[in-house]
Amino acid sequence: MDLKNKSLIQIHIAVLFFGLSGLFGKLVSLPSLVIVFGRVIFASIFLLIVLLYKKEKIKLNDKKDYFYFIILGLILAIHWVSFFLSIQLSTVAIGLLTFSTFPVFVTFIEPVFFKNKIKAKNIIIAFITFLGIVLVIPDLTFENSMTQGAIMGVIAGFTFAILSVLNKKYVNEYKSLVISFYQCSVATIVLFLQEYPTPYLLVD
Repeated sequence: MDLKNKSLIQIHIAVLFFGLSGLFGKLVSLPSLVIVFGRVIFASIFLLIVLLYKKEKIKLNDKKDYFYFIILGLILAIHWVSFFLSIQLSTVAIGLLTFSTFPVFVTFIEPVFFKNKIKAKNIIIAFITFLGIVLVIPDLTFENSMTQGAIMGVIAGFTFAILSVLNKKYVNEYKSLVISFYQCSVATIVLFLQEYPTPYLLVD
């Protein structure tokens, strides 16, 4: 199997699992903060075990990178909370559709960090994408839960776009496992400090 076909299969598997996570968020009757807190704390533990098993270097090369990874972890927490909140407020379909706006945001965010030029066709695509979102929302009022869910989905897409662009800066310097470990660990601490998930974790 050539690299292109292998990559396409991996992308389709990733999309499948992402769709299943949305379904999971809809079926579980817990606040989005609790779901995300459980997700990132178990991810942090698992990633740490894998890193120790593989004897990977966990310490960052530059002290200032710790600050940037804290920011990335905070963005990850916002992304996941807004994504699951979008699913819970509306539907799995609307949550996934609105989250899928992230490539549009990447188009406009990348030039800020990498000095790329924004193409006119990308602006047109962005307009069509957001027009499509408007068409799938039955009632464009902020009191409507579908509209609230769509807004949360767009926020999830926006934060994921920022995360993707900023991660691009570090993929050549650190292993993906190390990047994910720091982001999930910071997200765990951020959500723990909210003091909101804790009571639910103690409930039998």
